[in-house]
Amino acid sequence: MPIIVDLDVLLAERGMSVGEFAAAVGITPANVAVLKNGRAKAVRFTTLEAICRVLECQPGDVLRWVPDGKS
Repeated sequence: MPIIVDLDVLLAERGMSVGEFAAAVGITPANVAVLKNGRAKAVRFTTLEAICRVLECQPGDVLRWVPDGKS
């Protein structure tokens, strides 16, 4: 998939666990795993807003596009 979710990097940079992050955003740890593993088919803007608020980042810090075949 050409859309990469960089949650692992952002959580590591902030020293935040998946559980802490999930609770702060208001989603389940299972849904965090779906996002981190690139299995999500969609992300609501309200969820993306909460992710950016909690991580103090921009949407482009969370999501990036990579052409097919280049990860």
